[in-house]
Amino acid sequence: MVVQQYRDGGGARAARALAVAGVIAVTAGCVGGGGGGGGSDGSGQRAVAAERPLDVLGRAAGVLAEAGGAEARTSMETAAGGTRVTIRGEGTYDFRTQMGRLKVVLPTDAAGADDRRPITELLAPGALYMKNRGAGVPDDKWVRIDTTALEDGNLVTGGVTDPMAAAELLRGAADVTYEGKSELAGVTVHHYRGVADLNRAARAASPQSRGALSAAAKGFSKDAVPFDAYLDEEGRLRKVRHRFSFASEGRAGQEAAEVTVVSTLLLYGFGAPVTVKLPDEDDIYTGEIRQG
Repeated sequence: MVVQQYRDGGGARAARALAVAGVIAVTAGCVGGGGGGGGSDGSGQRAVAAERPLDVLGRAAGVLAEAGGAEARTSMETAAGGTRVTIRGEGTYDFRTQMGRLKVVLPTDAAGADDRRPITELLAPGALYMKNRGAGVPDDKWVRIDTTALEDGNLVTGGVTDPMAAAELLRGAADVTYEGKSELAGVTVHHYRGVADLNRAARAASPQSRGALSAAAKGFSKDAVPFDAYLDEEGRLRKVRHRFSFASEGRAGQEAAEVTVVSTLLLYGFGAPVTVKLPDEDDIYTGEIRQG
């Protein structure tokens, strides 16, 4: 195994995080690794392994934007109070427009019931749209959430980390180790392990992602986000796993506990067509949303 370590500045600041409104409950949460993959697409391979890891990771979001659309699988896992919950998603995402459509499957409830319909999520710069949200929302209506107003910037709220935000986080890499080559779904990938700084990532992010990441930098209990990233020979992100930490509000008489959410994104099928039509204003629900 080839091990090279690169350090850059970084820091951490204590702050209260939003306890995952929307899809994930405060004391539960979401992800484990997903599956899927695809063959190498395109040409013009870069000698990724020969470059500085910080340069490779800093360029990852831009490389995805050049690639355009891709198929995506996501998973989010949270362990809190002895309970582990996993939410999975699958769909397509266009890195040029930073828009995507995913079907998100919630886990079974505490009683073991598995009758929850998948939630359809539309991802757009600064916004998250959800259908089949349930809890009092009419079946034909969408719920719209301003991601720049969320204390986690929608890195965990929707049960899915926005694929472009996941890539933009790598711009904040501050402490990176190159772990060598491996194979992922038949594709040769280069494995990088490190820590991203949310503030640094927000400053370096594209204008479309900056608002959400800036909100996350203020909301999470730790600015430091450990990650494992796998990029192919062309510098395209194929898989990334982030570990987020936030403080959940304790119940009466209990202290707040720190919750770790592990979010995993897999990308494949580059060049896939992506069609996202945002709901009309008349199709957006503006009433009260019940929790549960």
